[in-house]
Amino acid sequence: MTDASEPVDPASAEDERSGENPAPKKKPSATREIATLAAIAIAIYWVTLTFVAQPYLIPSESMQPTLHGCPGCTGDRIMVDKMTYRFSDPEPGDVVVFLGPPNWNVGYKSIRSENPVLRAVQNALSVFKFVPPDENDLVKRVIAVGGQTVACRADTGLTVDGKPLHEPYLDVQTMGVDPAARPCLGNEFGPVTVPDGKLWVMGDNRTHSWDSRGHCENGTDVNQTGVYCTGDPEYGTVPVANVIGKARFIAWPPGRWGGVITVNPQQGD
Repeated sequence: MTDASEPVDPASAEDERSGENPAPKKKPSATREIATLAAIAIAIYWVTLTFVAQPYLIPSESMQPTLHGCPGCTGDRIMVDKMTYRFSDPEPGDVVVFLGPPNWNVGYKSIRSENPVLRAVQNALSVFKFVPPDENDLVKRVIAVGGQTVACRADTGLTVDGKPLHEPYLDVQTMGVDPAARPCLGNEFGPVTVPDGKLWVMGDNRTHSWDSRGHCENGTDVNQTGVYCTGDPEYGTVPVANVIGKARFIAWPPGRWGGVITVNPQQGD
């Protein structure tokens, strides 16, 4: 019996009179809950890989021994920090992953299948970061930034603004050449004044790296002087806007877990 002092819910009174209980609320199905959680997980995954950090496979040997790449390698996977350069620019010594400028893409082979159906699937999956983008992503070390002048001569070695560099990440055994005997570890080049908003990048495996030196424009007298990279400085440099992020950590294989060495070669000992 209902207490006269308490308010009476008309719907409840009607249920009591009819002898029927209120219909129970429907619980969301397990399938719907799983689908919702999966959608949230995919969204978080996409946001993380797009704006925060993303793994990259090192495909070549140009950064050995700092990073191991193929052939004859373990194929390091590195975690690339995408946040740092949203608030600052790359600095000398940073190991960066970047999108190769157009003139760096000669000989680039697409990673997509020739089958149109599979290629469409790969393109769709790349939107969600499950498949790498179809682009020429490279990894090198920043040697000089906009406004600085880089050059190499047999009697001075590699210099920036006329000052010799300190490069402890170079390994004689890996390169097969001692910098004391061949200071340029290749051809003499420059001077090249890096345009504003651009970077001069080189590999740590200096004798096996197709880097800024290989993509620069040579002067008309290169055959007479033997000095490379004396033409338009734009061709050998990389736009800061092309930088995807900073290599921070070797994530694979487990035996090589650890941070990526960042040493500013312009600061000396």
